[in-house]
Amino acid sequence: MARRLNPWRWVVLGLAALYFLVPLAASVVFTVDVPGQGVTFDAYSQIVSTDGFSSSLLLSLELAVATIAVVLLLMVPAMVALRLGAPRLRPVVEVVCSLPLVVPPIAFVAGIATVLKWGPEYLSRTPLFETFVAVQNPSFPVVLVLAYVVMALPFVYRALDSGLRAMDVRTLVEAARSCGAAWPQALVRAVLPNLRGALLNASFLTLALVLGEFTVAQLLGFQPFAVWIYSVGGSQAQLSVAVSVLSLLVTWALLLVLAGLGGRTRTSSSRG
Repeated sequence: MARRLNPWRWVVLGLAALYFLVPLAASVVFTVDVPGQGVTFDAYSQIVSTDGFSSSLLLSLELAVATIAVVLLLMVPAMVALRLGAPRLRPVVEVVCSLPLVVPPIAFVAGIATVLKWGPEYLSRTPLFETFVAVQNPSFPVVLVLAYVVMALPFVYRALDSGLRAMDVRTLVEAARSCGAAWPQALVRAVLPNLRGALLNASFLTLALVLGEFTVAQLLGFQPFAVWIYSVGGSQAQLSVAVSVLSLLVTWALLLVLAGLGGRTRTSSSRG
């Protein structure tokens, strides 16, 4: 049976490779093949010097780091407490964390824009008005971090839930507590080292989400990396496609690094 299924496995893998690699190869050819000039890599050499590239990429990376920090600080203690103290609430938390997959991004950003309008309309004479202005600072829009935290909840929840299912959290915490560790120490020294793979998966998914998110940032009037690629594409099509290809390759490289770190983590834990 295994020998019969093996050819079909290679057929499926080959079709999947064609599905992903053919559009990528077409994009690369479009960026390097200039009519009348032949093959040139000017589109890739101009990326760094293009106006707005470094600032938009830096903004997206800052937003990604802040989003990862906030969502992990929010979800890791909540998931551990849920598993230890209230396992019956797990379906409720799962449904709540899955809601961002149901709500369309356009409806989500419309709600955010409505709330932001309350600042000048109803809170102009209160101290909260300054808060509404601060969270919309173009140099670092905190409102995007809050929006991305909500959008990343389904992916972070699944990653952490899989990691917690693979370990006995109660035994680890009770062992740490019996050795005199406080609750924060038990979480940091006993639980988090065993969640390293899940934390890496959650961080990578959040990073990919922030780097590729367009709708919320565009409609709110900010310009992170994805919005910058769109704006450049209106006047410089080859440069826009070259940046997209480069960002895709960087994302794949990060995925390979994550897989390597996860494999090392599993190997070290099995040896220990």
